[in-house]
Amino acid sequence: MEDFIETFLNLDIARQASPILIQGFIQTLLLAAMTVPLGLGAGIVLAVLSTRQSPWLRYPLMAFVDFFRAIPPLVLLIFLYAGLPFAGLDLGAWGAVALGFLLNTGAYYAEILRAGIESVPRGQPEAARALGLRPWQVWVFIVLPQAVRNVLPDLISNTLEVVKLTSIASVVALPELLFQARQAQSVTYNATPIMVAALAYFLLLWPCVRLLSRLENKQIAGKR
Repeated sequence: MEDFIETFLNLDIARQASPILIQGFIQTLLLAAMTVPLGLGAGIVLAVLSTRQSPWLRYPLMAFVDFFRAIPPLVLLIFLYAGLPFAGLDLGAWGAVALGFLLNTGAYYAEILRAGIESVPRGQPEAARALGLRPWQVWVFIVLPQAVRNVLPDLISNTLEVVKLTSIASVVALPELLFQARQAQSVTYNATPIMVAALAYFLLLWPCVRLLSRLENKQIAGKR
């Protein structure tokens, strides 16, 4: 037991590593604050466009969404960071992460929101147009609020996955929490920084997990 505590729960190591772990945690928060709005915004645009009747628009969008949902985000990130420079386009670590997460998370948000849009009764947009609302007003005030409400648990669940996904940014040397924890581990030859990083992720995401559970329970109760 003493060996376990010394290797994984060493308070002295945690105290020594805390400055760079705090820096990494701040970078993780900034990365999540950038990734979630970008992905959600792209998802809204893709979901709205996917409702168009034109097959010339719908089928390419379906192929786009399916492709970026199917490709592993780690492979996509490595390609953007290490592959595009050979084509003369160097995005850097932040640029590669931003574009990669935009493509990947946007595709997932799009599919969730598309399902939410389709759950809104068709009579409501038609009634709104009959009352004189412009198309953008119908979307902003009638369709999207109901669509988001109908799929809110799925949106929160996907957002949790997006925040956890930020940890793969460590493979392109972006100094987020996991990268800094691994750096501290390599210096101290101790796994305690990794455990501290795991605890930080837990404290960050646990409130959202509890909120998600409450929403899911309400949704289940509402169907009874």
